[in-house]
Amino acid sequence: MANTLTNLIPDIYAALDVVSRELVGFIPAVARDSSADRVAANQTLRVPVSPVNAAGGNITPAMSLPSAADQTIANVTLTISKQRFFPFSWTGEEQKSVNAGPGFLTLQQGQIAQAIRAAINEMELDIATAAYQGASRAYGTVNTIPFNTTVGDYSEAAQTRKILDDNGAPLSDRHLVINTTAGAALRGKQAQMQMVGTPDLLRNGILFDINGFSIRESAQVVTATAGTLSGGNTTGALTVGQTVLPLKNATGTGAAVAGDIITLANDSNKYVVASVSQAGANPATGDTITLAAPGIRLAQASADRAITMIATGPRNVGFTRNSILLATRLPIVPAEGDLASDRMTITDPVSGISLEFAVYPGFRMNVYHVSLCWGVSVIKPEHVAILLG
Repeated sequence: MANTLTNLIPDIYAALDVVSRELVGFIPAVARDSSADRVAANQTLRVPVSPVNAAGGNITPAMSLPSAADQTIANVTLTISKQRFFPFSWTGEEQKSVNAGPGFLTLQQGQIAQAIRAAINEMELDIATAAYQGASRAYGTVNTIPFNTTVGDYSEAAQTRKILDDNGAPLSDRHLVINTTAGAALRGKQAQMQMVGTPDLLRNGILFDINGFSIRESAQVVTATAGTLSGGNTTGALTVGQTVLPLKNATGTGAAVAGDIITLANDSNKYVVASVSQAGANPATGDTITLAAPGIRLAQASADRAITMIATGPRNVGFTRNSILLATRLPIVPAEGDLASDRMTITDPVSGISLEFAVYPGFRMNVYHVSLCWGVSVIKPEHVAILLG
């Protein structure tokens, strides 16, 4: 069998030029795990997380040694959960027929471009989804376009930054990924910022650098559908740092879902729901809502607190690079090989993602696969914040 893919290299690289014009904002901004090559599909990779040190004490001179200060090192998990291929095929007769017109390689170039586009966009959407569902808190007004009010007003970015600052996030390598609607407002309403976007920034996919954020655009920013919880209440006192909120029995209807944004009576903070323990359509005894770290910011006395659900709308996301982990690798081939007649690896120059191209010969036809595996996890919710749009 001829070395089929070698002949396709010019077409594959031409296809990558098409993909490089896609709006991919999350993939270049998140951390990449180089150890993913050793992780099998659906196998858990554990990332250690150091606990908060709340054991400070006074120094008292003594002739005895201080006691041990053991800590429990927690962890978050990441799984290679996606094993994806994006196929297309040609028969010999089909190749011959189109060679009299536009040409087989011209059409195949477009198919390669669409396969790469589908793979990268799906990965980008997975990161965008994990990011908003794993964020700590949110800022803004739902369905109100950021950066679209007063000229020179970047308060949305400043307030998103404040959430990260209050949570102790690193000051460096911060990114704010916005949708194209917010991007258009930033270019139009804040036109003077065009002077800030240097060629070096633009070449790296960064629109502007505002309030410590590298502003990026993504076509995959999620418009999240809010859960159905209505009229619910928490019960009991709430303390700073508390993440599990007990729900009052038989109040409210519907249920919250992971990624929902809620506020509580007497507390203007917008909290992100990490998980929900609710069996039915109405809160019952033992039902809870768990908030993402660092949890409640404002202590409240022992009383019922009404829960307000933030409506469906776009979830732009600000974060530090080390808060979201993306693991990618090529699919694993058995030691004995498989039926592919040839395969090669190409790295997308914009997203930095490597994909596998393989050809599988059949009876008077070939099937081509563009393949890769990946998984994504928010490993530090405190360093992720939502900017409502």
